[in-house]
Amino acid sequence: MNTSYPKADRFMAVTHQVENQPEPLQDYNSYTADKALQQALHREGAGWAEQELVDFGKLTGSAESIALGFSANAYKPELITHDRYGHRVDQIEFHPSYHQLMKTSIEHGLHASPWSDPKPGAHVARAAKYYLQTQVEAAHGCPITMTFAAIPALRHQPDLFEKWAPKITAPVYDPRNIPDTEKQGLTIGMAMTEKQGGSDVRRNSTRAFPLARTGAGQPYELVGHKWFVSAPMCDGFLVLAQTENGLSCFLLPRWRPDGSKNPLQIQQLKNKMGNVANASSETELRGAFAWMVGEEGRGVRTIIEMVATTRYDCMIGSSSGIRQATVQAIHHASNRAAFGATLSEQPLMQNLLADLALESEAAMTYTLRMSRAMDNQQDEHEKLLARIATPVGKYWICKRVPNHAYEAMEVIGGTGLMETHIMPRLFRESPVNSIWEGSGNVQCLDVLRAIERQPEVLDAYFAELKRASGADKRLDRFSSALQKEFSNQKDIQYRARNLTDRMALALQGALLVQHAPDAVADAFCAGRLDGHSGLNYGNLPSGLDCAAIINRARAEA
Repeated sequence: MNTSYPKADRFMAVTHQVENQPEPLQDYNSYTADKALQQALHREGAGWAEQELVDFGKLTGSAESIALGFSANAYKPELITHDRYGHRVDQIEFHPSYHQLMKTSIEHGLHASPWSDPKPGAHVARAAKYYLQTQVEAAHGCPITMTFAAIPALRHQPDLFEKWAPKITAPVYDPRNIPDTEKQGLTIGMAMTEKQGGSDVRRNSTRAFPLARTGAGQPYELVGHKWFVSAPMCDGFLVLAQTENGLSCFLLPRWRPDGSKNPLQIQQLKNKMGNVANASSETELRGAFAWMVGEEGRGVRTIIEMVATTRYDCMIGSSSGIRQATVQAIHHASNRAAFGATLSEQPLMQNLLADLALESEAAMTYTLRMSRAMDNQQDEHEKLLARIATPVGKYWICKRVPNHAYEAMEVIGGTGLMETHIMPRLFRESPVNSIWEGSGNVQCLDVLRAIERQPEVLDAYFAELKRASGADKRLDRFSSALQKEFSNQKDIQYRARNLTDRMALALQGALLVQHAPDAVADAFCAGRLDGHSGLNYGNLPSGLDCAAIINRARAEA
């Protein structure tokens, strides 16, 4: 008998060694690993927050924090409508990891720091932290954003603001379902959408009935429904309802002032494709107590400041998602070989990775420029620029995320499709910010509305572009052609998406040629402004320093 071959049972326990598989990207400092963010923090006026960001970057890049994001999404929120005795409680149960994410965000001021500690660069510092935290987990950002955005709207009602603002801005997270009078920290939600209206809130049918006198600050009872209430566990909600004098804004507490349960009743939780860790719900208002905020019949004008602020946060969140997808793709490609070479060293992969990195830096740079505008609203140029550039950025940056997430997932391959990887969550989350707080068409029409009502916003926009004049001929040509387009008012609504696309690209280009390294600015102008951009990522023209762009974006443990 031939016995030269070893017996198979010697190898049954070990068939192969795991090699050529990248380790997870964790236990790194997500701030110090982000060169573009570090430079933007100082450039836009928040250099004083450097150490805070270093410390926060260490936290958000840790394996422990990253694990929280996975757990919060693996265990969906659960609705408990009644307790064991039949009392209506409308309680949402979350996995402890969700509460830890909320606690971290609130204790680090993501919900309110520019309001509680206003100073130069406050919005920039807060945006940078939000950008890092939502790379860990984005869904819990919904109640954080709404709490942050409630302050500008509540200022329309000074008596309510004086009572509620101190607890809203306090760095205290208290998730208990108890009256606001028994808490030191509060969160605020928003409920505008109804079944029949969507973005057309003037079709809202919920009615508000005065309990005594009518008008600002007075108590009412609301009867109707809200079709999409995210974060229904908040302590209060800004809502819209019809009065005799039109659509008005109200602050609806979760509990009545007498300590009884306010009948904002949760019918069911939404079964969402993404944004899973955050609860979203359908509710009925069965005589729910609320105070009017601002002038009666001017509810849209009152709540629009909250909406504008949430749209700004959508830019931060989408920029964050783009950044996380980019670093995951680069990390994988830099630590895996195929066909005889590391993936990141292969020309076609370099084209793709550099293109993904350009998208990331352009989005973050634009967003933090808007943070500086938020910090300087007393300056007329900054105020006008924020008015037009916020809907432009919300439209463009948020809309760029889904295809970017897919391309990053494809870089990683089959592993990136598995739920053990962060990419499926990033992909499911990718459409959220584009759809919420006004979808793409709504943003484009808002750009046109802003120009029609206040033509000087367009002057401010082109004045901002002019700061980069002469730095790159491709940008100059692109900006000049765009400006000419606005002189033609024919079918301008039909062309609104094209105009908004170009406005976003021109402003990103102007910012990058002023502030980014030459390799980044040159590639952006060549790939986005000079007619070379294709339908998919990875269409950069030849002759660019892709390796430098990739190295700048790289995040390693």
